[in-house]
Amino acid sequence: MSGLARFSLNQETIKQWSLPELARGCEGAGVPGVGLWRTPVQEYGVERAARLVRDAGLAVTSLCRGGFLTAIDPATRAVALDDNRAAVDEAATLGTDTLVLVSGGLPDGSRDLPGARERIADALGELAPYAAERGVRLAIEPLHPMYASDRCVVSTLAQALDLAERFPPDRVGVVVDTYHVWWDDTVAAQIERAGRGGRIAAFQLADWITPLPEGVLLGRGRLGDGCVDLRWFRERVDAAGYDGPVEVEIFNPGLWARDGAEVLAEVTGRYCLHVL
Repeated sequence: MSGLARFSLNQETIKQWSLPELARGCEGAGVPGVGLWRTPVQEYGVERAARLVRDAGLAVTSLCRGGFLTAIDPATRAVALDDNRAAVDEAATLGTDTLVLVSGGLPDGSRDLPGARERIADALGELAPYAAERGVRLAIEPLHPMYASDRCVVSTLAQALDLAERFPPDRVGVVVDTYHVWWDDTVAAQIERAGRGGRIAAFQLADWITPLPEGVLLGRGRLGDGCVDLRWFRERVDAAGYDGPVEVEIFNPGLWARDGAEVLAEVTGRYCLHVL
């Protein structure tokens, strides 16, 4: 393994860059892939964004995000399903086969975690065939347990796999994100399980630092600054048979306040130092 052959820059890592700046910066730095987010892509224009990254020679490694599928109210659920179908269409237009899903938190007033997870499964049953027709796989991302109440009731890789394994592996997979699963003492076994089933749809990197500078949402650490054994995770997903992109996704206002080219140089350097 050498250089940046599998490296992908998630758009949020250098949020201060416009899409054209992202494309030019990555092309100039020899970065082969980018992970994109729906809001800036929609603002720029989905088809226009697809042409931009294609002309820069970049692969779109993922689109974030779909999900938020836990609603009880039928009308709210219908709106969420329509939005996810739109996200699938956007992913297909951008040329990525991976739509990352943040599943959703507990509905207001609910304490029923199992029920919320079952509604996710029901929604996947409706969305997976639609996505498969368009060459897109749904990728369930478990988030750190601190997100369970309001953002994602899927907190572990095991929970994500329990949902994904109800569907064919080419339709529903999982995301291994070091920021969210580093603490789980079963994660090695679950990565192996995901690999055996061909379920690893995406692999994302960020470090965990304490104290969290901006709360859990915006407190992701630069690679090598925290307590996550990033190379160990890369070796585990490789051993499980995953040979796809390695996407660096860091939400950190300190990075967003800096020059984008400087941040990219730092991120790729730390990737080579701490991940390869």
